[in-house]
Amino acid sequence: MHRAEGNGVSEYCSVSGNFMLSDKSILKKIEKLRDDLNYHNYRYYVLNDPVISDTDYDRLMEGLKKLEEQYPELITPTSPTQRIGEELIGGFPSVTHNTLMLSLENTYSEEELREFDKRIGKTLLNERYEYIVELKIDGFAVSLEYRNGRFFRGSTRGNGAVGDEITQNLKTIKSIPLKLITNNSKLMDIEVRGEVFMPRSIFDKLNKRREKEGKSLFANPRNAAAGSIKNINPHIVAGRELDIFIHTVVPPCPFKTHFEAIIGVKEIGFKVMPVLERVKNIDEVLKICNSWQPKRARLDYDIDGMVIKVNRFEQHKRLGETIKSPRWAFAYKFPAEQAVSKIKDILLSVGRTGTITPVAILEPVRLSGSTVSRSTLHNQDEIKRKDIRIGDFVIVEKGGEVIPKVVKVVTDKRMGNEKKFRMPKKCPVCGSELVQYKGEVAIRCINRSCPAQVKGTIEHFASRDAMDIDGLGSVLVAQLVDNGLVKNFSDIYRLKMEDLVALERMGKKSSENLLAAIEESKKRGLSKFIYAIGIRYVGIKAAKLLANSFLSMDNLIHASFEEMETIEEIGPVIAESVLNFFRNRENMKEIERLRTSGIEMEIKGKVKNKVLLKGKKFVLTGALENYTRDEAKELIESLGGSVISSVSKKTDYVVCGENPGSKYGKAKKLGVKIISEEEFKKITGEKFIDK
Repeated sequence: MHRAEGNGVSEYCSVSGNFMLSDKSILKKIEKLRDDLNYHNYRYYVLNDPVISDTDYDRLMEGLKKLEEQYPELITPTSPTQRIGEELIGGFPSVTHNTLMLSLENTYSEEELREFDKRIGKTLLNERYEYIVELKIDGFAVSLEYRNGRFFRGSTRGNGAVGDEITQNLKTIKSIPLKLITNNSKLMDIEVRGEVFMPRSIFDKLNKRREKEGKSLFANPRNAAAGSIKNINPHIVAGRELDIFIHTVVPPCPFKTHFEAIIGVKEIGFKVMPVLERVKNIDEVLKICNSWQPKRARLDYDIDGMVIKVNRFEQHKRLGETIKSPRWAFAYKFPAEQAVSKIKDILLSVGRTGTITPVAILEPVRLSGSTVSRSTLHNQDEIKRKDIRIGDFVIVEKGGEVIPKVVKVVTDKRMGNEKKFRMPKKCPVCGSELVQYKGEVAIRCINRSCPAQVKGTIEHFASRDAMDIDGLGSVLVAQLVDNGLVKNFSDIYRLKMEDLVALERMGKKSSENLLAAIEESKKRGLSKFIYAIGIRYVGIKAAKLLANSFLSMDNLIHASFEEMETIEEIGPVIAESVLNFFRNRENMKEIERLRTSGIEMEIKGKVKNKVLLKGKKFVLTGALENYTRDEAKELIESLGGSVISSVSKKTDYVVCGENPGSKYGKAKKLGVKIISEEEFKKITGEKFIDK
């Protein structure tokens, strides 16, 4: 660590283009500046204990910038001046985690937490064990890897085995060290994991700014953090002022316990969990958990519970893990927060499929870290069942800490002037007659040209799981539809620069980026296209099954009901919905327009043998080098096989990648055939699948 020396501040800032220094002297000066800046970042952002003024810090930074401008060949990726990189082109690359990023089993019940303790005791028999209790931050899970003491790579959890690399965005978070404050060789190559979050104070400022700019508001700090960290522009991410708490040090590491590990990495520069209680039994655990529930509102960040971990790493190994979660850790979640508010009005929302949803407009109330002013009422039957009226005082809670819902009416507060709600007979957006099909609760607008439905279908078409058109969000979609520029999917591919730059808040650069994203979307593949066009009941999984079975849009269009029904998991409801979609003349015209625009509508490659793996059951374990979990699963299913989650005597193959989990041991015990990735390639014939 470096001392803060007042004399040094002015020394580093007297940089002039005329001075003469040897290359070695210049390098030494630059490295000293970087080390001091890293140390002061640690004091300010991690320890909250600065030892120099902001002015002196700015002088240090300015001195480093000037030197790096004069000697650009000496700039390094981990320099404090390099926290904000260039905009990412082409999306985030995938990263296979060295150790699976598992989620935690959780409960709201004290009884289930005691059951967790009993399971620990049974496995560890008469051994002594202790727990660590820490806050459960409501944030976004990330992994940080360091090599030779420098920040090497950061990634998201993803599916646990494979995530997205977001190194450039994570570098913008000033509490993440770019260089570790240590010379300990055992700590130079290390992986830690934590939760990225947005402080409540920053969240409130952000939403106020977005409201002034006419942009949609973030629902809560967690959504804001997640949306920010996956933005392709690091400059935008930097402006969101995100923060992080480190909660895990990934073995192997030179520590024997979780407590030692967290304290140890704090000393080398990491901002760690602010609460780390070491206790001897489950009663003490519950006492701490219950003490934090009423205190969470005072924090400047959201927590939704507490995390309980067995302390000793050696005991972690013997306790093991399930397919989804470690057996040595558990999350105790707080009950959903509730508040009382008044229903000022009930408005109607029209979804992309025409479903009419009543929405309660509430007097704003603070709930689980965000201000709630709207709540879905689901449908008219739900309103009748709860006897909800305009003017009622109601109890509101956040289901799962995210979506606000009306729990019940506070009937004692009724004054007699509350109004019963009646569903109108016409669409509130386009004025068309509303219909209710037999056997359905939902009431629908069946006018496909209804502006609300057009906006919803365009948003869905452009969404990440569909055509993934970055930059085409709800605000821009609304502008395009309201200005008559987009009425259907194919209109997106006819947009020109002059159309976009004329819109509010659309400059030349953002317009160029959007047009590039639209062009890139033409190559997304058949399954994404099938999902994007919005066939009723056809979700992501069904779209992949249809794509890998029929290989082209033309084949799917001409497929019979019987052909579709033969596909496992494509039942009569989906098959009939697909047939009805293609019977519609307007839908067929739109598909042809999209084809003309250049969208790829077929899987190019070898014709698959659909019976090659028919009836064969596979289990996947460990990280594969050439496939993500989803890709391997799609390949197996496209060849007639199926992927199951657990090993049994009925399993035909266990495909074993790097760092396999407990399934490997179970397969050996049951005598199930275990194959490597190379053997898997031979079995499948490396057939092409649509990603």
